[in-house]
Formats: sequence, structure tokens, C-alpha cells
Amino acid sequence: MKKQKNKLAGLQRRKAFAGYLFISPFIIGFLVFMIKPMFESFYMSFSEVQVGPGFVNKTLNGVKNYYDILRINPDYVPKLTDELWRMIIYSLGIIVFSLFVSLILNQEFKCRGLVRAIFFLPVIMSSGVILGLESNNSLMAEIAKTVETTTSNVSITAVLQTILKTTGVGTKAFEIVFEIIDNIYDVAVASGIQIIIFLSGLQTISSSMYEAADIEGCTKWESFWKITFPMVSSLFLVNWVYTIVDFCMRSDNEVMKVIDKEMIQLLHYGTASAMSWLYFGIVTLFVAVTSFFISKGVYYYD
Repeated sequence: MKKQKNKLAGLQRRKAFAGYLFISPFIIGFLVFMIKPMFESFYMSFSEVQVGPGFVNKTLNGVKNYYDILRINPDYVPKLTDELWRMIIYSLGIIVFSLFVSLILNQEFKCRGLVRAIFFLPVIMSSGVILGLESNNSLMAEIAKTVETTTSNVSITAVLQTILKTTGVGTKAFEIVFEIIDNIYDVAVASGIQIIIFLSGLQTISSSMYEAADIEGCTKWESFWKITFPMVSSLFLVNWVYTIVDFCMRSDNEVMKVIDKEMIQLLHYGTASAMSWLYFGIVTLFVAVTSFFISKGVYYYD
């Protein structure tokens, strides 16, 4: 028994070493390239920064920058509130969509590999040069404009949304659902990595568990909640954190546009730093709180 425990402990140490070895490039890069700029940015958030040819003067002014962005700046707080709300809605929509698609892609059907590749294409399309080509492509813009002008003005989803709103039942919930549906392209583009992660977890579930459930008379719905969901629950936390971080890096992030305006156009480096750190702090706190509650419902298995 003792020998077996020592083997397990040795295996865990080797796994931990392999994990640290994989993330060591990031750790080294962070320590070498990120620590000093982060400290400088944090210091500037409490300073009045004056920039000139060949010099940068930083004069401590306490929390004045934070007071200005919260009480005086007319754009930051509304943009921050809207963006945080949009982050929550989109993150939930992306998690649900990616889990649903991964369940479909895990089934046995012809050309499954091709379909999986198609669903992973948004990850490629949303990267680097290809994203720039997509956003600046005049041909694509003209096609989108033509489709918009030639299609009927009657929208099934718009009619359904109007009907549901007039009932007065769950109006806010319906608005959230229809907002996600209206932006399903953005949700699909941002779901590629999450689909792959969920799919890798689904493939580790033994088929014997489903066979035993079928023998016991479980329905597919019961098997999902009793087997599938608990077995992939550990991946929800990974996907949740990744989705939030990925959302904050979107090019259409209104908070980042306000920060860029303060820093690049107005040269208010102190104010821009305070905006960045406040945004970073709120998102970090949100991730920490939600991760705590998610981790309470995660099922870990050997």
C-alpha cells in the first residue's frame, strides 16, 4: 500500500513538473517583459503625467485620476457598465453554445472530421491578418449591404420578440436571449476554443457509463445531467475564465476605445492608467467570485 502511494505521489510530481515546464515560457516572459510596465502603469494611475520631448514627469496626486473617471468623465462609467453587462451575457451565451455544439460533434456521423474543422474555422478567421481582411474588405461590405437591402423587412425573430414582449412575462430574459440570437455570428466566432475543450472532455467519458445507464432505463436527458454534465463540469471553469479574458480583448470593446482615446489622442496617461487598472480590477474580482462558485459545483474524478 505504501509503495503504491509513493508511485502515485511520484506520478503527481511528474505531472506537476510537466505542467510547469509547459507554462515556463509564459512565466519567464511575464517576469522579464511585463512586471516593470505593469508597475509603471500602476504608479501612473496615481500620478499626473507630463510627457515632452525626451522626458516623462510623474507627480503623485493620490486618487484624483480615479475620482475624475468616476465622477467627472461622462463616458467611462456608462461604457464600463454596458461592457460588463455585455460580457456576462455573451460569456453565458458562448458557454451554452459551445457545449451544445460539442455535444453534436461528439456524435457518430459521416464526415465528422470535416464538420469539426468547419466549426473550428472561426478561430482561424478571428485571428490576425484574416480578421483585418474581413473587417476592411469592401467586397464583403457591399455584399452585406446588398443582402440587407434586398431581404424582406419582416423578421420572424422580430415578430416573435414583439409577441413575447407584449405578454409581459420574462421581458428582460427574452431581451437577453434575442440579443444573443441577433449576434449569433459573434458568439460562433468566439466559441471555437471552447468547443474543442468541451469536445476533448466528452471524448474521455467511457461509453460503458452510458451503456450502464441505458440498461437501467435512463433517458438521454437523464444521462446528460447524471453523466455528461458532471464529467465535463471541470471544463466549465477553464472555458469561463478563457471566455471572459477573450471578451475583454475584443476589438469592439467600448471601454478600451475610451482608454485609447485618453491615452493616444488626449495624452492623459495618468487617467488612461487609472481607467485600465479599474477595469482590470473589476474583471479580476468578477472572475474570482464566479470561479469560486463554479468550483463548488465541479466534479473531479481520477
